[in-house]
Amino acid sequence: MLKINWFTKILMRFAPKTFLHYVAKEQGIKPQKIDYAMKLFGESRVDIHPLPSRGGRGFIIVLDNKLSLYFYQDGDHFYYDGCEMGEYEKGDVTIFDNIQE
Repeated sequence: MLKINWFTKILMRFAPKTFLHYVAKEQGIKPQKIDYAMKLFGESRVDIHPLPSRGGRGFIIVLDNKLSLYFYQDGDHFYYDGCEMGEYEKGDVTIFDNIQE
């Protein structure tokens, strides 16, 4: 079982953003990435759409039905390939329901 000290518990409870920055720094992640993620996804509607298979696998993350972020598979990870703006339909919230392990 994981033991959490009193200081960490206080940060988690009363200063969650500071806690995330602290953990990011401990893990060797630039704390600014936490801020970027919070600004980008914090209050946005997020939809996910699979990309049609054209020789590769990928997906689109759509924010607020207006901004799309494209990701394609490269071996064992996905890479960001760019963005587009326009009007997009709502995504399918059951997109991951039939994924097999």
